[in-house]
Amino acid sequence: MKHILKLTFVVVVTLLLASCGSNRWMERSPRVGGLSGKAYTEKVIELSPNWECVTGKVALALDMGAKGTTKVNATLRMKRGEVIQFSVAPLLGIEVVRMEISPQGILVLDRLNKRYVQASFEQVNNWARTDLSFHVLQSLFFNELFLPDRTQLTADDASLFRISVEGDNALLEAKSSKVLTYSFRTSADSGLLQESRIGVKGTGYTLNWKYDDFQRLDARPFPQHMGLTIGGVKPEVALDMKLSRLSVDNGWESHTNIPSRYKKIEVEELVKMLLK
Repeated sequence: MKHILKLTFVVVVTLLLASCGSNRWMERSPRVGGLSGKAYTEKVIELSPNWECVTGKVALALDMGAKGTTKVNATLRMKRGEVIQFSVAPLLGIEVVRMEISPQGILVLDRLNKRYVQASFEQVNNWARTDLSFHVLQSLFFNELFLPDRTQLTADDASLFRISVEGDNALLEAKSSKVLTYSFRTSADSGLLQESRIGVKGTGYTLNWKYDDFQRLDARPFPQHMGLTIGGVKPEVALDMKLSRLSVDNGWESHTNIPSRYKKIEVEELVKMLLK
């Protein structure tokens, strides 16, 4: 019993010292743009536009190295907390493919062949060996900082990020999950988020999501160009997205009904078809 009490005392003291050290570290963190590290992080969080909806046109270019580049134009619709939709309609405005990401999972409708793929995030994460969520993907599309266990950040979350200065940029690092690491590169001058990076621990797999060409949307800056790359795979996959005709319109249906005559196929089957 004496040894147990001693061990408990050591653990408690260690945790208290770690807590104090953490607070002192935050106070000593570098100043960015004339602000303390915590105040700067609060600024970055507050710059998030917090729109309920964003819609527009997007030119997609998927580069798979030796397999070539595929280009397609689509309509992008996003409604906070509900859905991210891509609709491809190249033939006289007739939709041929729709991809819908929601808190329930991912749905892909192939209207030409009357088939669909539907999978929960649990299924996708088990298949891809990761732990992504709708809220993480939503933040990537909305150009926002995020934490894996938060649906939306507030200024109170600023202390949960570590900050360092890299030239004209400030790098913010969030507490990692069991599987993933999270870091964000921002402009030290403007506080705009320029890159989000998710890494898989113990591997070379990374998702890098970059933003540029910021223009005004409803009086707030929003990137008209996004580019994401998936590292650690061969060939490296890159997706380029050029946005246009953006608005904050919300007059559209959030979710898609699957026609009864459509055939369901599995995720693995869809991936095999895409790779071919």
